[in-house]
Amino acid sequence: MKIGFGAPVAGAWAGPDNLGYFAGRAEELGYHELWSFHRLLTPADKDAMAPVYRSVLDPLGALTFAAARSSRIRLGVAVLNLPFVSPAYLAKQAATLDVLSGGRLDLGLGTGWQREEFTASGASIERRGARAEEYVAALHTLWTDEVSSYEGEFYTISPSRMAPKPVQKPGPPVLLGGSAERALKRAGRLGAGWISRSATDLTRIHEQIAVVRNAAEEAGKDPDGVRVAVRGVVRAGEEQRGENGERVRLTGSYEQIREDVEWLGEQGVTELFYDLNWDPLVGDPEVTAESATARAKEILEALAP
Repeated sequence: MKIGFGAPVAGAWAGPDNLGYFAGRAEELGYHELWSFHRLLTPADKDAMAPVYRSVLDPLGALTFAAARSSRIRLGVAVLNLPFVSPAYLAKQAATLDVLSGGRLDLGLGTGWQREEFTASGASIERRGARAEEYVAALHTLWTDEVSSYEGEFYTISPSRMAPKPVQKPGPPVLLGGSAERALKRAGRLGAGWISRSATDLTRIHEQIAVVRNAAEEAGKDPDGVRVAVRGVVRAGEEQRGENGERVRLTGSYEQIREDVEWLGEQGVTELFYDLNWDPLVGDPEVTAESATARAKEILEALAP
């Protein structure tokens, strides 16, 4: 299983010095991927959402910065919410990052859920699944066809050209998020893989993986070739217990976390990234940058592949 790391994009540790440092050091230590995520707005009530969402860098901007400070590590966004940006604009952004990074982008897409973001973006929260289907098709024509064209219910691309094309052919791998059964099937059918969410119940992830891979097989794809990327919400040094009293996976000692990683590989996970943005001692904007950075550096080194 490939091991990645969450880029410093949220809270106290998110800034240019750390973004450059962790991109370079993660690469040196053998981490395979560096992942960001997308959050436009949060409600006015600060307590309405977890601290990780209160202060977040733009995901593609952050990865472009990280690309300049690294040379081999792959750069992923898990996930960018597609309703908030047109497919033509995102196709250009993604192609640009792929070119500047030498073909290292993995593009995760989600359909969004927070109403304030839909309102501010002028996007509709209705029929997000149907829009996602068209969105992926629109991206592919822009990335692969000399003359791109698409006519759908939600998106239209008049015959036109987009250049430069991405380095990766037929374009950056598109992984899809979501937890509903329809979303899981869509990921298997249309995507290069599926990305789990931070609140995923890892004890049952094998069930979701089965839905993704069965849908891929029904679509004529090799189910074993479908990627399954897990956001690892790590709580190093702190055992957490679930409702049944059992230890929550990826919490506790470094040895316990490594054992959980091995177990997740047995469940069918192909890649996992330790995302410390979800650690309140790191990703909360109200802790000190010094303490957040020190903790993140320790965990980065201790859990290196």
